[in-house]
Amino acid sequence: MKTKKVMVKVCGLQRKSDLLYAVKLGVDALGFILADSPRQVSIKKVKKITTGLPPFVIRVAVVVNPSQEKLIEIIESQLFDYIQFHGQEDPDLLRKVPLKTIKAIPVAKSSDLKLVDQYREAADYLLFDTKAGQQTGGTGKTFNWQLLAQQEFEQPFILAGGLGADNIETALQQVKPAAVDINSKIETSPGIKSNRLLEQVITKIRNFQVEKSGKLKLKFI
Repeated sequence: MKTKKVMVKVCGLQRKSDLLYAVKLGVDALGFILADSPRQVSIKKVKKITTGLPPFVIRVAVVVNPSQEKLIEIIESQLFDYIQFHGQEDPDLLRKVPLKTIKAIPVAKSSDLKLVDQYREAADYLLFDTKAGQQTGGTGKTFNWQLLAQQEFEQPFILAGGLGADNIETALQQVKPAAVDINSKIETSPGIKSNRLLEQVITKIRNFQVEKSGKLKLKFI
């Protein structure tokens, strides 16, 4: 039985060494936080650390309620394939963006999922992340995944929020996301990724898939 590949995005990147190691492990997408955050980077820095990046690796700009000027700067930089929105952006704004779009839905309780109807046709993909107070990402915490397991979504979605080696297999089993977004649980400090922790997560994701396919386990070297 064939199992669809779970796509992996590493977010909150600040160092070229972390970026290159993620690519070496076969990560599909790289996320750069342009909004106010301990992991914030400038577009100028993104250009610097992505120079020489191999082809076909997706680059994602992460924003929160961006101004029109910031969106134009992101688009005109030609550095990004996707824009990931984490604020209260108007759905019409997402429809007008010429790049692919991801809309983050912060989740703490079932009523938060009402936002799905508002954005499902506006965004190319939905991302479900943990809502904790005013924070809608980078919390290092999970939310109740059963809220997603009880829903039927027409489009593939991305799971985020406190994902690491200790819980990634459970997340894949319970939620069955098309992609996962990994950030704070693979860090030694905000923006500083650990090769060891990242490798542990990637190995578990790939092993989960090959076990579902009835093949031998993989081990990265």
